[in-house]
Amino acid sequence: MFLGTHTPRLDDKGRLILPAKFRDELAGGVVITKGQERCLYVFPVAEFQRYAAEQSARPMSDKAARAYTRVLFSGAHDEVPDKQGRVTIPPTLRAYAGLERDLVVIGASTRVEIWDNAAWEAYLAESEESFSDVDTAGDAGLPTEAG
Repeated sequence: MFLGTHTPRLDDKGRLILPAKFRDELAGGVVITKGQERCLYVFPVAEFQRYAAEQSARPMSDKAARAYTRVLFSGAHDEVPDKQGRVTIPPTLRAYAGLERDLVVIGASTRVEIWDNAAWEAYLAESEESFSDVDTAGDAGLPTEAG
């Protein structure tokens, strides 16, 4: 499971040093692809294969499913991190996510997300109220405000 927030920088060659905390799980290879909200998703290869199989199981007659899988797979880039834990982010993916120099890399359970720092800050500001309003107590078996 990937957890936490990290703030690495993109080097002049478009490379990112993966957070040390994530390197062991990503050492065997990663798939980097377009994510939602203009971030990038980074999956360990095995998790991407599981996710891809899940997406492929959706009916081809579903227009939204076709569109999603086209964007997901057409933008995907696979790579094995080097000995320093660096991966190269292709120019098309950097452009999609608006990545400049200052990045935010977050753990998002089964994947890692890469955000431009300013985009991440804006996303957090927009999302804070809805995050605060979500009632997860019922899901965890804890008492809710009503109970």
